Amino acid sequence: MTVITPTPAAAPAAARADSVRANLRRRHRRETGLKSLGMAAIAIAFLMLAILVGSLVSTGWQAFTQTHVTITFPIDPAKVKAEKPEAGNYRALVQAAMVAALPDVPAAQAKKLAEIVSNSAQFTLRDRVVADTGLIGQSITLTVPASDPYDQLNKGLIDRATPAANRRLSDEQVAAFDALAADGRISKPFNWALFTNADSRFPELAGLTGALVGSFYALLTCFVLAFPLGIGSAIYLEEFAPKNRISDFIEININNLAAVPSIVFGLLALAVFLNGFGLPRSAPIVGGLTLALMTLPTIIIATRAALKAVPPSIREAALGIGASRQQVVFHHVLPLAMPGVLTGTILGLARALGEAAPLLLIGMNAFITAAPGSPFDPATALPTQILIWADSTERGFVSRTSAAVLVLLGFLLIMNAVAIYLRARFERKW
Repeated sequence: MTVITPTPAAAPAAARADSVRANLRRRHRRETGLKSLGMAAIAIAFLMLAILVGSLVSTGWQAFTQTHVTITFPIDPAKVKAEKPEAGNYRALVQAAMVAALPDVPAAQAKKLAEIVSNSAQFTLRDRVVADTGLIGQSITLTVPASDPYDQLNKGLIDRATPAANRRLSDEQVAAFDALAADGRISKPFNWALFTNADSRFPELAGLTGALVGSFYALLTCFVLAFPLGIGSAIYLEEFAPKNRISDFIEININNLAAVPSIVFGLLALAVFLNGFGLPRSAPIVGGLTLALMTLPTIIIATRAALKAVPPSIREAALGIGASRQQVVFHHVLPLAMPGVLTGTILGLARALGEAAPLLLIGMNAFITAAPGSPFDPATALPTQILIWADSTERGFVSRTSAAVLVLLGFLLIMNAVAIYLRARFERKW
């Protein structure tokens, strides 16, 4: 039997091979560990997002329904005069209607019974009678919102097992509400008032119309100013500006402005637009100007990146067939870069929609009970409306705050989805 002994030259080669394999195993282990850390980070991020959305949904879904009470209101001619119906005693009519709907409850508690329906019931009744004075002496059946404590009771947010001393409603009030429910007078439809009403001190009447219209006017002003100015500035800096110290200085400052905290723009707007130019406080026009200043650097940076992504061969081919510099940019380069430009603009507007700090400094957190009719009327915005409701002590505003956050997130998701669609639909592959 012949024994082969490794030569001195083969031993180092085998050792090097073992070393290489060991290094490969270490690299594979590190790569696997890095992938595991990345997947764990993504899982944690999704978990936090799920917790956030879950907490908002669990709190806010109650605000998308509203308890209503159906009551027949007799219009007593002794309390409402046909010659002056707007001055009638409609509060007394509401109390009388509630006493008639609950005959087993002593009439002495009429005032307490009237608290079952919202304070808006008397004004709804007044508007119907003023619109048609022929209703005086007759009866009207209306479905009106229940007041906030009874709305919370119907939604199970007030525990009936809690002792009456620690509960917002007494046993008698709970029994009166249950009697109305047993009579089929209680309903809980979708709360359209959340989107059709403006803000109110009463939770059951508070809505987002003023905030939605204010946000629309502010974003419209922001878009009208920031979009053309941002695109024009980006085209000049990228295509026409000479490369010197001045253009470098401008570019550095634009990049720095994109990272400036939004509250700084609010301070600038307070000093310039309100104190300097005397523009109306709490107006969406001022909010739009402020958001335009904040969004402008983002649009410029996104537009320049989109212009750079267009291959130089497009420019060279257009110049080769005799096109001028302006024709090259506006007829060839800009149309090809427009998907990226629109994506950056929409994302910038989405960021502006969620900003609250600059709007607080210009007063767009006032209590506004009507939707603005123009960009110059006082208004709130969605982020500031959320802050207003979050600071309220009424229990009913807790669910409405979460509902408003869900509405804001819905708009942000829609805007981001539009940006993704535009990029996927019009993006060119080079």
